[in-house]
Amino acid sequence: MSTAMSPTDVYAALRDAYHRYLETSFHLKDRSLLEQFRQLLRDKTQPPLVRQPILEISPGFKSGLSIEQLIDEGVFFDAFRKFDTEILKRLLYTHQEKALQKAITGKRNLVVATGTGSGKTETFLYPIINHLLQEIEIGSISSPGVRALLLYPMNALANDQIARLRSIAKLFPDIKFGRYTGETDQDYKRALQSYKIFHNGKDPLPNELICRDQM
Repeated sequence: MSTAMSPTDVYAALRDAYHRYLETSFHLKDRSLLEQFRQLLRDKTQPPLVRQPILEISPGFKSGLSIEQLIDEGVFFDAFRKFDTEILKRLLYTHQEKALQKAITGKRNLVVATGTGSGKTETFLYPIINHLLQEIEIGSISSPGVRALLLYPMNALANDQIARLRSIAKLFPDIKFGRYTGETDQDYKRALQSYKIFHNGKDPLPNELICRDQM
């Protein structure tokens, strides 16, 4: 069962942990100086070493149709029903629905500018999957070639998104995917060793490309 996160509790935990780190890293042998150091760290009249959280309340986004409803309307291929029931029945935000409709049915170029946590990834990932499902249906998916590139400015973002992509690609074994960054090994043997270390001994998916030679 999940519990709500308190920003004030997180702030206090980070502050106390940072204070302990400073006390142990810059430990003074002189007890008097050490005590003065500790008092200065906790002196509320001094500029804080860890700033308090800034809380901002954002209005909720308007809801639109669900993925399941868009499948029924013929926007998405029926193979999308392989997704978890929770994903299928969850109502999309209206900006997501509009973007998906335009990307899939209107073949439009899009710019989605909206807040953090508002589902921007789905607005480009789902149309890509839908296009690949169309290729599977007509039998062209086996032809060599890159169908889509997802570009991220940092490896951390790419690593975060590849986990989501992996969970989706598991449902569609005909769709091959991979992560190509400065950390990607050249040959398969070294890449497999790196992969298992990073993923606690797990093997890559059969449709996952893990080295530059494969890609």
